[in-house]
Amino acid sequence: MSRTVIDLDDEATAELMELYNVKSKAAAVRRAIDEAVKLRRRMAFMDAIDSGEIDLTYDARKAG
Repeated sequence: MSRTVIDLDDEATAELMELYNVKSKAAAVRRAIDEAVKLRRRMAFMDAIDSGEIDLTYDARKAG
């Protein structure tokens, strides 16, 4: 893990800390980053389904 110094909005950080029920700013920021990455991955997965890149109707047990 790397260490980085950043400026944070105190009100937004306090709201994050409350939202995620954590006691430190660092924990809140890490949690927000994790949530953003997970959301982007879910969106990419849904886009792949919508585009047909992933076919959820295929059943490998019935193939063959």
